[in-house]
Amino acid sequence: MDGSLETKFGDVYIDLDVIAQYAGSAAIENFGVVGMSAVSMKDGLAKLLRRESLSHGVHVEVNDNKLSIDLHIIVSYGISVATVCQNLCETVKYRVEEFSGLTVEKINVYVDGVRVID
Repeated sequence: MDGSLETKFGDVYIDLDVIAQYAGSAAIENFGVVGMSAVSMKDGLAKLLRRESLSHGVHVEVNDNKLSIDLHIIVSYGISVATVCQNLCETVKYRVEEFSGLTVEKINVYVDGVRVID
């Protein structure tokens, strides 16, 4: 199911993969976020994704034209996880709503790993 907007010219449908890619891009720009992650079901290890695979660490659902976003991230060592997650939620919510015109109802953040950054 896609997100949709009604305009005076007709309906606009936004594919959820587009929203996921945009949310992933907004997420990695936050201080303290090293990158998006994908958890391997086979061995349970979190893997840092390349920049072109950002939507793989994001899951988007639509319910009554409201978005629910799950973000799987890897954070930088020594940074407050609570602060990173709060800033991440605020930034992604604002940017996705501004981009899509849809309301973000909730954002779930899953910290799948910590990396030491030089």
